[in-house]
Amino acid sequence: MWLTDNLAQSLIALGLLMLAIEILILGFATFFLFFVGLAALISGALIYAGIVPDTVSGALLSVGLGTVLFAVVLWQPLKNLQTKVETKRVTSDLIGHSFTLTADISPHLQSVYHYSGINWRLTSDEVLAAGTKVEVVEVEVGQFKVKACQLKVKDDQ
Repeated sequence: MWLTDNLAQSLIALGLLMLAIEILILGFATFFLFFVGLAALISGALIYAGIVPDTVSGALLSVGLGTVLFAVVLWQPLKNLQTKVETKRVTSDLIGHSFTLTADISPHLQSVYHYSGINWRLTSDEVLAAGTKVEVVEVEVGQFKVKACQLKVKDDQ
């Protein structure tokens, strides 16, 4: 059979395929395919170099031990990599959008504004009466934080 006759190349191809699936498709969400793929890749190289016997049992043993070794060594550093969260505020082209309130809002009273096919929940740190022209200062999922628009005075000089 071609796979066992070309065991080193088969393991290298399988390892690359598993790494590609883990990184490109699963987005590095699980580490299992990464560890097994890395072990298969290294095992294929070791078989090709003649360090590991060119047998199915030698390949299975090498991949199994490699998977355990990579899991023990790389688990914590990879887990730490996943827990780093960016606290950067999301920018949006909706910030600065202005409109006139149809209902009163305050820090304890919210209203809804229909825009672009979505009912946005309106929040504010200040009391704003219906009819006040407001602008969006912050956008979150389904929510606009608004403040009263500043009147712009034109200079006629």
